[in-house]
Amino acid sequence: MQPTRALLGMRFRKLRLTTKDVNKGFYKGTGTGAMGRHTKYGGYIIEWDRVRTYVCPDLKDFKLTPFVTKNVKPTYGQYETKLGPKDPALYLAKWKAENGLD
Repeated sequence: MQPTRALLGMRFRKLRLTTKDVNKGFYKGTGTGAMGRHTKYGGYIIEWDRVRTYVCPDLKDFKLTPFVTKNVKPTYGQYETKLGPKDPALYLAKWKAENGLD
């Protein structure tokens, strides 16, 4: 008995296993795991010792900053058209004002 030629080469073995590669009945899942159990009446009971909790460290003297600055203020515009900022004519007028070319 010998392995098939497709499995004999190492190229196929290093690929991720998908549902198309195996017979029916294979369920890959998402890898998240269960955080509780089903009851016989169709309910679900959460087991709190299995729930994931994440501990955030103290960020009081944290030296890194976020990518977006906190100094940016939201801008609100007045639009004459019913479409507002989605109006193509308004976009074209703004593009011509900034670039100056047709």
